[in-house]
Amino acid sequence: MGWVGFVCLFTITMLCGGIGVSGIGVNWGTQASHPLPPETVVRLLRENGFQRVKLFDADYGTLKALGKSGIEVMVGIPNDMLATVGGSMKAAEKWVAKNVSEHITSNNVNIRYVAVGNEPFLETYNGSYLGITFPALRNIQSALVKAGLGSQVKVTVPLNADVYSSSSTYPSGGDFRTDIHDIMLTIVNFLSVSGAPFTVNIYPFISLYSDPNFPVEYAFFDGNASPINDGGTLYYNMFDANLDTLAHALQKNGFGNLPIIVGEIGWPTDGDRNANIEYARRFNQGFMSHISSGRGTPMRPGPIDAYLFSLIDEDAKSIAPGNFERHWGVFTFDGQPKYPLNLGTTNSGALIPAKDVKYLEKKWCVMKPSARLDDPQVELSVSYACGLADCTALGYGTSCGNLDARGNISYAFNSYFQKNNQLEVACKFPNLSMITKTDPTPSVGNCKFPIIIQPYYESTGWRFGCGQEPLGLVSVLILILLRVL
Repeated sequence: MGWVGFVCLFTITMLCGGIGVSGIGVNWGTQASHPLPPETVVRLLRENGFQRVKLFDADYGTLKALGKSGIEVMVGIPNDMLATVGGSMKAAEKWVAKNVSEHITSNNVNIRYVAVGNEPFLETYNGSYLGITFPALRNIQSALVKAGLGSQVKVTVPLNADVYSSSSTYPSGGDFRTDIHDIMLTIVNFLSVSGAPFTVNIYPFISLYSDPNFPVEYAFFDGNASPINDGGTLYYNMFDANLDTLAHALQKNGFGNLPIIVGEIGWPTDGDRNANIEYARRFNQGFMSHISSGRGTPMRPGPIDAYLFSLIDEDAKSIAPGNFERHWGVFTFDGQPKYPLNLGTTNSGALIPAKDVKYLEKKWCVMKPSARLDDPQVELSVSYACGLADCTALGYGTSCGNLDARGNISYAFNSYFQKNNQLEVACKFPNLSMITKTDPTPSVGNCKFPIIIQPYYESTGWRFGCGQEPLGLVSVLILILLRVL
């Protein structure tokens, strides 16, 4: 997706004319207030049989941890760096030297792809990256060749499925969007000449989220949906139809044999009425079964190279697309499996949790029993807490949607308290909050009041995650103002 995250990859590829399983991998997103230490995540990957990992940047600590693991790596160049590497060959060469060559030679990292940007042509970006994506792609490819890595490391551009559509609503009518048709053909031709794949992100969940009339069963792989008949070709699920719309677009423009990687596909577990554990389990297990069969799609029969999105929840992601954005992980923020999922890589057929995760003390910040719901400070305090923490599990159809008013307030307070490493000042909402050692998690349902993990820092064992710093002076002053208002 255009929203950064970590993608679990199941890949079956053609090997020397035969079919072979080249491994399961995962996209490692780090937009979290308290990310797990890189070494913990690498161990999680290995113990669950993930053989590939896709990153959205080229963080040194992450790549170093992947050294000698044997895990195949795709490093990423964020969209905000496209202008830099696209505008200067020297900048592109410097980026490759620092983030690819050095890690391959010094840290023995198995880097195989460079993802240039992430969904840069997403319609919501209003063309911001249209003029700089191809120059960046071209310069990075040239830098790889100059570094002697042109055959070992391939470039690609992960694109959203909105770069193509169908004029007939059927896959056979597929073609690239008219407003980007020329630039798409330039990129596709460059990928073809470079021996690189076309990478696309496909999300049936988003179709269901954005269209209340979307047929729910068509999002899944159970065969329960009424098929779409495209001139005698039947499509029983959205994934096959969407992928073949791209295949038709490529074929129509003379690139019918260009390899396709499904860069992201998955289902979130919270933040929306259709984002729940049962739907996520059903979709992801169905997808794994579908792809492991090796049948492919009508237009692309055989093995499919695809990344399941995603590995771990990220509580600092933007929720502009929807509250579900922070809940795509197969694992929770602390590396615990959310639901049964058989990837076919472990002896037990189950996901293996992260080991040796270190948590903060078992204490929570909740609403005082004596506090009144009609206190005028309640609304201000909850708004402040949720604005700086994560309240996406609250609301209609969510995991904590059945909490009463006091429960909702307590959840907001605790989220802020945990994100700020349980500092006492982070539970000083005026005459409203208190610290307790009694777990407020409801006894029934999926709602949880989490205890945050210890912050990790590379050099000393402590590191603040994305957007996470010790409670600042401004935050302290706002809490004091709330108390005196």
